[in-house]
Amino acid sequence: MCFWIATGSRKSLVIIKLIQILARLIERKEIPSHDILILTHRDDLIEQLKKHVDEFNYANETKIILKELKDYPEVKRQPMLFGIPVFYYRSDNLSDEQKEKIIDFKNYDNDGKWYIFLDEAHKGDREESKRQHIYSILSRNGFLFNSSATFIDPRDVITCAFEFNLSSFINKGYGKHISILKQEIRAFRDDEDYSGEEKQKIVLKSLILLTYAKKFCNEITKIQQGLYHKPLLLTLVNSVNTEDADLKLFFRELEKIGKGDIEEEVFREALNELWEEMKEEPEFMFEDGKRIKIDEVIFKNITKEDVLYHVYNSKTNGETEILRRLSNRKELAFKLKTSDKPFALIKIGDVSGWLKNEFAGYEVQERFEDETYFENLNREDSDINILMGSRSFYEGWDSNRPNVINFINIGMGQDAKKFILQSVGRGVRIEPIKDKRKRLLQVYNAKEIDEDLFNKIKNKVLPIETLFIFGTNRNALVTVIQELEKERKKEGETQLKLFVNYEAKKHKLLIPTYESADYPLIKNRGLVKFEISQKELEILKKYVEFLSDDRILLMLYNTEPEKIKILKESLTSPDNYKYGEKSFKNIDLLIQRIFGYFSVVPEEFEDLKELNDEIRHFKNIKVYLKDISDIQKKIEDVKNYPSQVKELQKQYGKISPQEYIERAKNLSGEESFECDHKKIKIKYIANHYYIPLILSLDEKVDYIKHIIKTQSEARFINDLEGYLTKADNKFKVFDWWMFSKLDESLDKVYIPYYNPNANKFSHFYPDFIFWLRKGNNYFIVFVDPKGTEHTSAYRKIDGYARLFEENGKEKVFNYNGFKVRIKLLLRPEDISKTPAEYKQYWFDNIEKMLEVIA
Repeated sequence: MCFWIATGSRKSLVIIKLIQILARLIERKEIPSHDILILTHRDDLIEQLKKHVDEFNYANETKIILKELKDYPEVKRQPMLFGIPVFYYRSDNLSDEQKEKIIDFKNYDNDGKWYIFLDEAHKGDREESKRQHIYSILSRNGFLFNSSATFIDPRDVITCAFEFNLSSFINKGYGKHISILKQEIRAFRDDEDYSGEEKQKIVLKSLILLTYAKKFCNEITKIQQGLYHKPLLLTLVNSVNTEDADLKLFFRELEKIGKGDIEEEVFREALNELWEEMKEEPEFMFEDGKRIKIDEVIFKNITKEDVLYHVYNSKTNGETEILRRLSNRKELAFKLKTSDKPFALIKIGDVSGWLKNEFAGYEVQERFEDETYFENLNREDSDINILMGSRSFYEGWDSNRPNVINFINIGMGQDAKKFILQSVGRGVRIEPIKDKRKRLLQVYNAKEIDEDLFNKIKNKVLPIETLFIFGTNRNALVTVIQELEKERKKEGETQLKLFVNYEAKKHKLLIPTYESADYPLIKNRGLVKFEISQKELEILKKYVEFLSDDRILLMLYNTEPEKIKILKESLTSPDNYKYGEKSFKNIDLLIQRIFGYFSVVPEEFEDLKELNDEIRHFKNIKVYLKDISDIQKKIEDVKNYPSQVKELQKQYGKISPQEYIERAKNLSGEESFECDHKKIKIKYIANHYYIPLILSLDEKVDYIKHIIKTQSEARFINDLEGYLTKADNKFKVFDWWMFSKLDESLDKVYIPYYNPNANKFSHFYPDFIFWLRKGNNYFIVFVDPKGTEHTSAYRKIDGYARLFEENGKEKVFNYNGFKVRIKLLLRPEDISKTPAEYKQYWFDNIEKMLEVIA
């Protein structure tokens, strides 16, 4: 029997309570009188268990008597008259051989009559599988209870009797919100080469977020002391002691920033790139509809001086010096020479190698205090703002302080997955006021905080109540953490299906399909041009001219002769490149990227096909309500609106005019539904691909998924409905037309485009697709009403134009007698800011949209 309980939710207390219940059942002779054994995999967990047992014994008449498993023979020879004997041992010291600490399980077999409690004991090395068999053998005539925060094995998930994992923990308000940022720590990947500035920007982004959180923390402290925690940046790495270890690379960038070796332009770029993501208000993990809200004024006004003050504990830049305790070989602290307070701490297995190699020549101060910096991290007077280390130190460490976590090259194996879940689980812990371990709103709802204090701080706590996560591979992190959501059985989750519009079935709804080209870009560079600044193109030309011998380039960049030939040919004309904002500032990196660009395989238009199952999100509408009968009825009523109208029309003349009018009033193509003051609208729109269409103007709606709730999309639908009421609307010039909402997470309708940031082809998912026919002219129109006037939007337009335009005009595709044209239209926030060459793709109202089509 498994108990899936989040880190920090006190599963040790659950185990102790279960032991008490077992003892009572044994006393009543309702279950066999077997011995009880607790197995856990670390000494600190055993000490924690002893502490909890002491607390239990203090408050209860019946005592739990803990005994080490090695003492089992002696305890059995002298049975206890009072108390519950409970044995304990390190799970990783249980084996099939006898050594000093390792014991042979066969000596404690007890005919398999054990009640065994595993506390995170499924963790371990390659011996883990063998130990799982040992646990089963020892409890073969008893029972096995397995408690953990990080179940990965499907067998553990299936046998789960109680679930309160990280997902549930967050949803119930017991931990910080989780935001996994799209900004990847790609600059630290082992297999990728990035400039020093790219590495610096990545480190800067985490420091900026830490500074942002600390600013709010300071504001809260001014209102009342002792609330929340001091925000901390946690950097967890895979390698520590190799020549170019992840931790060394991160520290070097940290040191440069503290020294002031950073250009204002690089700092602004890091800030602006981070803001581009933050202003989109990304959703939190596990909390549908709940989004991060960043104060634009405070965020954009963060300066290098703010980072220096809040992170480095200094008002001026300076060299880094080392603080160490002679008797401690596992930690080093760092401070700037311009400050008397340390700002960072490294905790690893052995620091002696670092002192000898990495820190040779650094000034080192020796300390003689009894306590270590690491032991003091949770104290209110701790000055440490950054904690760096590998996996090992983090296990067993309890703290509320992390607000930013960097995972650098952690990997994706089973151990890595467990580590990610465990470290995130530890990072989400929160304590707004002493001994109240819930988010502020939940504390307030439980009437555990003064209302006046709540009102003073409620608008300042979101950054402190959020755990921001950066990773080398963002998708990998999301996949690992989302596995919790997939496996847990969500209470009240129901999947609804909407209905394909009968009118849509009458028409051929076409979509484009794509295929990978049978050649790389090196064979057809005219498809998409490499993006580069004009200044760096000139530097590149001079550099290649200087290295006139191809063999030198071949040796330096380990590439193919053909790529060197193409590179030299391409530099003869600037038209082979596209001038852009992107700057590499590293000639070696630039050339590697160009060679990588040559190898990119483009996606090509393949054919047109009739829509089948490519739009599928309407079959996966998820509702998180215990009772869905009301919403189901309203969906059904709106769906049946046309047939109800026809039925009423048949009654014309057969019933009295007054009754006819009354029935007509009761017919509606729109219904509303509300839960927790969050309203959705259920609409019948005659030309939509499926019915009904569900939308909300409130993006916070969290009880239903895969509906329209982005404001720009909802506004577009409302504008469209308003336009359709006009007697002279231009839709009437078409023989027929249909449209559909698209959902990028589930649907397979998109436009491929070259993404220079990833140096590959990515997929652009517009928000809507329209189909319109007039005679034998057929139009497929992609519409994106939340289009922005930024470079990324222009790249998507370029991707569309490459496939579906020729010499500035739409290509015409023949399909079963139809002349098919494919168009792309975007709606910007301010159409006046769009460049002239892209104006044809933008519209600001429905009338203009149709003028472009027709």
